[in-house]
Amino acid sequence: RDRASPLSVVMAMNNAAASHIAIKFGLGAACLTYSVACASASVAIGEAFRRIQRGEADVVVAGGSEAPLSFSIMRAWEAMRVVAQGSDETAYRACRPFQAGRGGLVLAEGGAALILEDWAHAEARGARIYAELAGYGQSCDHSHLVRPSVPGQMQAALDDAGLTVAEIGYVNAHGTATREGDPAEVEALKTLFAEHAATLPVSATKSMHGHALGASGAIEALITVMAVQQGRIPPTAHLDDVAADCTGVAHVTTGLSGRKLGAALSSSFAFGGSNAVLAFKSVA
Repeated sequence: RDRASPLSVVMAMNNAAASHIAIKFGLGAACLTYSVACASASVAIGEAFRRIQRGEADVVVAGGSEAPLSFSIMRAWEAMRVVAQGSDETAYRACRPFQAGRGGLVLAEGGAALILEDWAHAEARGARIYAELAGYGQSCDHSHLVRPSVPGQMQAALDDAGLTVAEIGYVNAHGTATREGDPAEVEALKTLFAEHAATLPVSATKSMHGHALGASGAIEALITVMAVQQGRIPPTAHLDDVAADCTGVAHVTTGLSGRKLGAALSSSFAFGGSNAVLAFKSVA
């Protein structure tokens, strides 16, 4: 066709998803969209947390969505040599974070949102509280556009939440299965958790749901909340041979249940060096 759709602009605008949610549910306060690459949803949740802390809102819907599966976007990512390769027989296990010989990420589409609410407001209306968002840390590597360095946002999230490393029972890692990203994240964990690192349960759920880019932080935050609420830790799928540069933490390769998790972290790294970590506490 020679004629473009008159809806092309509003379908492509970055704030479309947030605007549709606001219209559908009659949410008339601030409607904001954060564009921070793969940390976008985590930043959105963290900044919503700050608005509630400052008394600017009682309830905020915060999350992210992404739909990157088009030919041009796939080719662009493939050109960076960070996309996993696999045959028809092995495609289901192509994304293998922390694995020796890992081949890269698998792009995904999806979305998730959390309802954040002031504690007293939630209790007053009898809301079911799954977990407490207790801390948020955000930092910029300021060293390279696409190569991560050891960041400081995990310590910032712990400080914000008033938590110690010994109180963290699980980390949902960013874990994209790229050659440089995975060891940088493990190194950050070992640096922060020191003697606790070797027994720290860590998993990367992108091995199962793929990398949904701007939505990934919300999807993984939701998984982390459910892990804390249910006492269950999801695994890093397809991890049977941990790479030498990713050792030093307790990689979870089989789902664990019956765990009493006092607190957990959800970590997001992003191109551009902007990273964010959310700290969740159990309310049980």
